[in-house]
Amino acid sequence: MPTISTFFGILIRMYFNDHAPPHFHACYNEHEAVVIIGTLEVLEGSLPRRALGLVLDWAELHRAELLADWELCRAKEQPHKIAPLE
Repeated sequence: MPTISTFFGILIRMYFNDHAPPHFHACYNEHEAVVIIGTLEVLEGSLPRRALGLVLDWAELHRAELLADWELCRAKEQPHKIAPLE
């Protein structure tokens, strides 16, 4: 599972050829949440409130890049790195 961004101890990852809807995995310590790119809703799992807020802020800024990486992963190609939240 490629890591496409890292910020404030949060890892943003995507699986190759993963199931719909388009989403990414956000991991923070022992927590993991699956976030739908189109709506920024948590599909499954959870993160601490502050970490989730950071993830959602970042995802809103990079939604087009996330969707492009989703298509690359679906095609089993290496996704591009996305700038971290600063």
